[in-house]
Amino acid sequence: MTSSVPWQERLSAGTEAVQDEVIRWYQETPEGQAYVSTMIWGTFQTEAYATVILGQVVDFLGVPDDVPAGVAKRMQRQQVLYDGEHHYDVVLGEQALYTNIGGPEVMREQIDRILRDIDLPLSSLTLGIIPATAPVDMLPVHAFDLHGDEVHVELVSSGLNVTEPSELDLYRKAFSRPSDAALYGEGAKELLQKARSFWSGARRG
Repeated sequence: MTSSVPWQERLSAGTEAVQDEVIRWYQETPEGQAYVSTMIWGTFQTEAYATVILGQVVDFLGVPDDVPAGVAKRMQRQQVLYDGEHHYDVVLGEQALYTNIGGPEVMREQIDRILRDIDLPLSSLTLGIIPATAPVDMLPVHAFDLHGDEVHVELVSSGLNVTEPSELDLYRKAFSRPSDAALYGEGAKELLQKARSFWSGARRG
């Protein structure tokens, strides 16, 4: 089964309530997978990065502006990375390290955050980064989060929740393909350091 709720309806009271939903979703599912090719996964985002992202959402959709409250909730959701009771297998595209969200200072801080979290115990986090030129045995797909028996997909106009078992199997397969192309450990750190050097030399735009 696939259900869809338009963002303007879901965010009609602002961003905070949706973040509460996501917190519950994360807390209730101990194992999760996420694939994000062009931006930083929400649970890695710094306060500054998340402020820019949620501000863009509010501006684009014309929903109530409660960005500070929404950002605070997004920061709260990140505690699942450190509680020792959850594990996340995350794959980012290298482009996510270069998509300019908020300018060089925000991006440097964001990459420093990921460099810190990449050393979390493997029982809590497995992080891979797909090099921009790596061959991937999979057609390009949209970002998605897979938790237990549900997949969440964010489209421009709405959020989709997918629960049909056959579709879930395809998402699991879709996650395994870019995972195989990703670099982990020291290889991922080298990509992060390269991006950090880029943003350290970049001028404020």
